[in-house]
Amino acid sequence: MKTIISKIAAAGLALGLVLGATSAFAAGGPINKPREVEWSFSGPFGKWDLGQLQRGYKVYAEVCASCHSIELLAFRNLTEIGFSEEEVKAIAAEFEVTDGPNADGEMFERPAVPSDLIPGPYANAAEGAALNNGANPPDFSLLAKARAVERGFPTFVFDIFTLYAENGSDYIYSLLTGYEDAPEGVEIAEGTHYNPYYIGGKALAMGQPLYGDDVEYDDGTEATLEQQAKDVTAFMTWAAEPYLIERKEMGFKVLIFLLILSVLLYLSKKQVFTALKKD
Repeated sequence: MKTIISKIAAAGLALGLVLGATSAFAAGGPINKPREVEWSFSGPFGKWDLGQLQRGYKVYAEVCASCHSIELLAFRNLTEIGFSEEEVKAIAAEFEVTDGPNADGEMFERPAVPSDLIPGPYANAAEGAALNNGANPPDFSLLAKARAVERGFPTFVFDIFTLYAENGSDYIYSLLTGYEDAPEGVEIAEGTHYNPYYIGGKALAMGQPLYGDDVEYDDGTEATLEQQAKDVTAFMTWAAEPYLIERKEMGFKVLIFLLILSVLLYLSKKQVFTALKKD
């Protein structure tokens, strides 16, 4: 009896620690939980929407690229989201990159080619910080993985089986569409902007980047605020983890394998112990 009581107490303590840690995180997290958005890449059978990723790149190139770099992405990677090689060459030719040294030992500028990394808006992080009130805007390459709100207990348990991997995407979309005036009685620092979805508090230095009709989509899609936010978020998710779909497919196959293995082990155990009982 004492053993049972001690086990129950230990389980209760463990649960209390988990819930306590979750509550502590929530206290320092965003005011509002990120919205759960329907994504084409959700779930074990999700797929990239190439049209959406191309629209997302357009939003990045025409709006976000003025402040944010995407240093780990090369122009040639854009063929993976449906751009043709000719289109990629044309996109790259719009940029200049530093190359060299030449025969005289000097660096020089040349038009970018598909094998080049996409250049950022600043020569270095110090310049980015100097032009943005002391804070260099974060690089977009891995932002969808780095910015994610933990879902806490017990939700994360179910996420294992649903292969939920969109917490970063949900957060970024919610942030981009969540700017609003600060409620009455809520004070924010000068130069910051109220956003109840911001993971670092109630306000952030970045002003609202999207308003709707910021770009004109080539495929005729209406460029609403929500559409642009969803498209650029999908693009950032792909940039951060281009093999997300393959990883989730493999995870689903592993779960099926473990389920079949569990059934086979149970049947084997049952057969072995049945034979032992007969003996």
